Amino acid sequence: MPPKRWAMYEPKVIGFLCTWCSYTGADSAGTSRLKTPWNLRAVRVPCSGRVAPELILRAFDQGADGVLVLGCHIGECHYDSGNHRAAKRIPLLLSILEFAGMQPERLRLDWVSASEGDRYARIVSEFVDALRPLGPNTWRISGAAPRTGAAIGVPLPLVSGLSGGAPCP
Repeated sequence: MPPKRWAMYEPKVIGFLCTWCSYTGADSAGTSRLKTPWNLRAVRVPCSGRVAPELILRAFDQGADGVLVLGCHIGECHYDSGNHRAAKRIPLLLSILEFAGMQPERLRLDWVSASEGDRYARIVSEFVDALRPLGPNTWRISGAAPRTGAAIGVPLPLVSGLSGGAPCP
């Protein structure tokens, strides 16, 4: 049960959505008038494989309570291997974030196709619901004062190598 001071708390969520599938799935959810949480800010990316760990860390550092990365289903990527890259990077980044003191529930990778508006709505709702009991994110890289608690940091050079060298489409 979350503390009473979080009674009015709504998590701030950044969603990195693949332009070909997940973003279109979000649009499908909207045109179908499916209810989705208002507190997700969608960032349209060419491919889930283009979501560099630095972007995710920057989102957390700037106050996001959760980050959701949504891409095409495995085998359906318009760039062949982009979602495979994301499927390798995100678990590795999760283990680094957990080691640095962040709850792993704050980062999620999932797959949504263009026709799965209902799946998109369910994933976003479940993610936001899972973040509420965790409360506000107090984890920071930059050393800037967090909202509450002590800052725990991971230097950006530590994760910059996770981008994988060769650029993704």
